Amino acid sequence: MVTAIIGRKVGMTQLFAEDGSVVPATVIKAGPCVVVQVKSPKTDKYEAVQLGLVEERPARVRKPLEGHYKKAGVPPTRVRREVKLAAGSEPMSPGDQVLVTGVFTSGERVDVIGISRGKGFQGVMKRHNFGGGAATHGSMFHRAPGSIGASSYPSRVVRGMRAAGRMGGDRVTVRNLKVVQVDADNHLLLVHGAVPGAPGTYLIVRKGLTVKPVAAPQPEKPSKGAVKGSAKGRK
Repeated sequence: MVTAIIGRKVGMTQLFAEDGSVVPATVIKAGPCVVVQVKSPKTDKYEAVQLGLVEERPARVRKPLEGHYKKAGVPPTRVRREVKLAAGSEPMSPGDQVLVTGVFTSGERVDVIGISRGKGFQGVMKRHNFGGGAATHGSMFHRAPGSIGASSYPSRVVRGMRAAGRMGGDRVTVRNLKVVQVDADNHLLLVHGAVPGAPGTYLIVRKGLTVKPVAAPQPEKPSKGAVKGSAKGRK
């Protein structure tokens, strides 16, 4: 069984829990996916599969990729991603279909990987959350970055100095999001919270890597007063 699936962000919505509270959720069209290539320890020194996202519109590819898909016996796809296999899972073969219901269940924790929204060239206050200078009239230091280094030593700007520049458009991983609902009929996955990217962004949804195990509930110890009271009652 694969540990991840390719999806596409649809948008955000809200669900109502049983207690009446509102749960913000992101709708992801996860799959269906098809196995394009299988990598084994004998040939590639590791075990993984290459998935392709099946979409409504047919994809057009160049001749080298056309041969790649023809060898697998599957139609071309626009998006291909390599994902790992779970330990001890059954081997897969090209052409196998991967559905969201076979990978995730409600209540599970997942990691969502995508490209964040591009913000263009931004200043230090928006890009790095600087506080800025005084907002009073005549300060002339409203949104400036301030000092960026000493003049005598080292007489240069040190590497990693936070400054204005291009913001967004980066690969972002949001960890430990809870799966609220899985819609098998429409291939939809609803996760609690926000995920990177604008609607239509391609995402990778994988099983959470840093999920902490839930501790088993411990039996409550009787208080000293309860023990004494029971002893008095027996007398």
